[in-house]
Amino acid sequence: MKFTVLIPLFNKAPYIRCTLDSILAQRCTDYEILVIDDGSTDGGDDIVNHLTDDRIRLIRQPNAGVSAARNRGIAEARGEWVSFLDADDWQHPDFLAALLLAQAACPDAKTVATDFLRLPHTEGPWPTNWRVASGQPEIERITDLAARWVDAPSVCSSAIAARRDLLQSMQPCFPLGESVGEDLDLWFRLAEKAPIALVRSPLAAYRVAVQGSLTTQHTPTEIPPFLRRLRDRALTGLVAPAQRRSALWMVAQHEVTLARLAIEKGQRRLGLRWLYRGRRAALGRRWWLTLMMTLFFPTQWVHHWQHWRIQRASPVASMTDAG
Repeated sequence: MKFTVLIPLFNKAPYIRCTLDSILAQRCTDYEILVIDDGSTDGGDDIVNHLTDDRIRLIRQPNAGVSAARNRGIAEARGEWVSFLDADDWQHPDFLAALLLAQAACPDAKTVATDFLRLPHTEGPWPTNWRVASGQPEIERITDLAARWVDAPSVCSSAIAARRDLLQSMQPCFPLGESVGEDLDLWFRLAEKAPIALVRSPLAAYRVAVQGSLTTQHTPTEIPPFLRRLRDRALTGLVAPAQRRSALWMVAQHEVTLARLAIEKGQRRLGLRWLYRGRRAALGRRWWLTLMMTLFFPTQWVHHWQHWRIQRASPVASMTDAG
């Protein structure tokens, strides 16, 4: 069996049938669907259980969090590759076939992925008019994920697959008890072991909330655990020198972002502390611009400018824009 499509499920009853339908419509049919129900109370597990397709396996467990559910699925997977899909997301019918193309183009890659779309959060089914470019897609070979990530987010949890044997050798793959960046932690560790083959076509989509962003939450006082571990691996020499430089630069850029969030809240001293911690980014224009914001710019101006920048950098795409 080529693929195990792993879906962690917790209280996503309005979405799970559509998510499963997107897999059952795949042009590549050499797969199983493994749903790990993490103690749902809304009947989503019953929706899965009532489907009669013998490629679908449902495993129920007491609620332990998404990381525990994914780790359980990796342990139970039978496919050569484990493809991850969240229970409210969707994959294009060409998704798995495109992963096969990526494997053939980059046989040394242990992780394969496609581009993805961000779509507005709705409870209805996905539209069917998902247009992608015709012809052979470009396949990018990523050898330094941190450097690539600074340019733009490169992979997401519903658009990626990794070799089962490698994942099982890294168990527990997802850190238990974490809900911020627990998936990115694994993608970066995989990228440190072997290249990622990325199909440059948006063949997966995930729902994003239209309202809400980092700027509407509390001001963070620490960087996420996955970035701390990324920095620690770089500083202790567990990654190649080029990856080390990129990893430390990426962490520093995140600290600059936290400085801007602090400035938005009027916490200029906290902003300066974050800038000091992110001083590895001082060779870049962004660090110096943030310092000027901290020292001279009104808080309201920083708030409006940061909101505009985030909206411009991470637009919510429409289906018709996917071509």
